[in-house]
This record gives sequence, C-alpha cells and structure tokens, in this order.
Amino acid sequence: MKRVVITGLGALTPIGNTVEAFRQGLFNGQSGAGPITKFDATKFNTRFACELKNFDPLDFMEKPEVRKYDLFTQYALSCVDQAIKQAGIDFDKLDKNRIGVIWGSGNGGITTFQQQITEFNAGDGTPRFNPYFIPKMIVDIAAGIISIKYGLKGVNFATVSACSTSNTAIIDAFNYIKWGKADMIITGGSEAPITEASVGGFNAARALSTLNGNPQAASRPFDIQRDGFVIGEGAGALILEEMEYARKRGATIICEIVGGAMAADAYHLTGTHPEGEGATLGMKLALEDAQIKPDQIDYLNAHATSTKQGDTSELRAIETVFGRSASLNISATKSMTGHLLGAAGAIEAIACILAIHEQTVPPTINTAEVDAEFNDVFNLTLGSAQKRVVNYAMNNTFGFGGHIATSIFKRYIS
Repeated sequence: MKRVVITGLGALTPIGNTVEAFRQGLFNGQSGAGPITKFDATKFNTRFACELKNFDPLDFMEKPEVRKYDLFTQYALSCVDQAIKQAGIDFDKLDKNRIGVIWGSGNGGITTFQQQITEFNAGDGTPRFNPYFIPKMIVDIAAGIISIKYGLKGVNFATVSACSTSNTAIIDAFNYIKWGKADMIITGGSEAPITEASVGGFNAARALSTLNGNPQAASRPFDIQRDGFVIGEGAGALILEEMEYARKRGATIICEIVGGAMAADAYHLTGTHPEGEGATLGMKLALEDAQIKPDQIDYLNAHATSTKQGDTSELRAIETVFGRSASLNISATKSMTGHLLGAAGAIEAIACILAIHEQTVPPTINTAEVDAEFNDVFNLTLGSAQKRVVNYAMNNTFGFGGHIATSIFKRYIS
C-alpha cells in the first residue's frame, strides 16, 4: 500500500476565512456565533447561527461565474484555491489523468432550491426557473466544477453521508491513493445551509439550540445544560498525495494520513446509539487501518455537536475504545465554529492537522459543568488550548442515518 500525505489546506469558516485566520480563532477560543443575517429569523425558535464574515466570491472568481454557482460551490472553490496555492501545484507539469476530486456536501445547493421555490410560489404558477437551477443545486456539482476549472480527469465524485460527508470524502481520497489509483486528490467539503428551510427543519426536529439571548455561548458540548447544536457554514479543502509523488515534485509535506474507517450505528433515523456502538466500531477500525494502538492517539477531535444523546453516546464509545484512564486530550471545536454539517469533517480534519503542527490542542469553549457520568473522567480541554505532544490525531464524525467516519492523522518527520 502507498503512503499518503497532505500538502495543502484551505479553510473558510465562521471564525476565519483562511487557514491562518482559522488557526488564530481556533487556538484563541473564538466563537463564530451571532444573529442570523441571511434571512429574517424573527419568527424562528432559533435566531442565530455561525455565519461566514466578509466573504466575497468576487475576490476569486468573475461575476458570470458567481451567477452560475450556488454558495456551497463558491465556498468550495475559495478554499480549494487556498489549498492549491499552499501546495505549490502547477497542474500543467503533472499528469492530470492521475489527479482527482472527491468533494462532499450534505445539502448541496439548498440556498438555490429555497430561492427558486420561493420565487415560484410567489408567482402566478407560470414556471420561470433559472436555467442554472439544477446544476447549481445538485450535490456533485462542486466536485465537477473543481475538476473542470483545473482540467483534472482522474477519479471524480461527491460523497453524501450527512454530517460525516467530508470525512467520508477524505477517507475515500486516502484509499484511492493508497490503492495506487491516483497520485493526488483534492478533497474536503462545503456547506451553505443557513436558510429558512434548514433552520426551520432543524427547529422542528428540536435539534438546534434556542439560547437566543447569548448565541456565542450556545454551542456547549458535554455541558449538562446543552440544548442543541448551532448551525454553521463554510468549507475545508485538503490536498492528498502519494508520498513519493509529493517528494518528487518538491512539495512541502504538512502531515500524513494513516487511517480511516466507516461504519454505521444501524439504530435510528437521527439519533446515535446510546452506547455509541457505531462510533466504537468506526474508531476501532480506523486504529486497525493505521496499525496503531489506542494509547498512541494524543488528540481526538470529537463530533460533539452539543446535543443531549449525541455527546453522551460518543463519550461512552471513547471510554470503550480508550478506557477511563486514557491520557489523550479531547476537544469539541464545534463549540467555536458551530456545526458545518457536511463540511464539519473537513474543517475538523484541519483542526487535527493544526494541532499536530502547533503541538497544541484547541479548546472546548462554553462548557461549564460536564455531565456527571463523565465529570473528571476525560481531559476535554475546557476553556483554553493546551500544549502537549501530538503525534497522532483522530477525527470523529457522525451523521443522520447512522453514518460513522473516523480518520487518523500523523505527524510527518522527513
């Protein structure tokens, strides 16, 4: 099997529109939450979200392109551009038949869908739809547009596994390169879900926090008072390459990806298994894939959305895999970014990579009192970042439908 490394990163998040800005927000414990500005949320049970700040698609694309692409694709192109530049890639000097794109989104062009249906319902019934309606909306279009923009003819598809989506994409990219079917893959995920339909739908499911009086403290994973997640938007991009291929072209290697696994809870439409059976299986399989033992994991970025059952079931799974005396640090970075749904796995993979690079674990903010079952059991990195040796970092993501995806990153020493 081939070894796989990461040579480029791109981030577009509620706490920073570049990897460097994201890094600063992450380690400083910054909250990205605030009142919703994308629509009038006055009558909604939840009136806040983690929105991007000062995003302008014209900074990296022409106006005609903006009209053709939904926000989730604009977000994808923005952070992919960042990652390619960091990786120092000149595609004209490479075999584009061996370079692919595996990109994920849980909802695709839901903003476009919302707009078009709203306009149609406001009319007289005469169908007047944008000719770009369908290509703007479909989930695979970001992967396709990335490949078209750079002329990449290798493996190309989209992953959809709800909130595990972009971690699934990363694992698929890892596997394709490991198996020798590609030399380089652009991967990650993007999401632009802050719409009336999304917020209203999650409110109806009682999944969102309603702490409208204090949005910045609303995402509080593991806290006894937690009342739901905070919806977020953005994107994360990673350039994965076969290690010798990256060395040959003179790339700077950021870290190595050494393990990835997918599993299923097979339990409930939206809820995780109370004992975390799927999460347990996913973490165990990822460790097997990486050929390491549980005590070698130094940092675990928990899925931890700040929902009652989800956070507890994940900690139970972590206890099963690592034991109650585990020395690893755990943190829930959704406390800062909110939950980026299909893009969460990519942004949290970047958080893991930054933890390795900085030898620092990002914090879990807002958590004041941990559930009694796990109080003083794990180091949840509460309040502020913690310096420590981080050689291996694990990234957990779980999605509606019971989807589990876990990836493992390793410090690279040349």
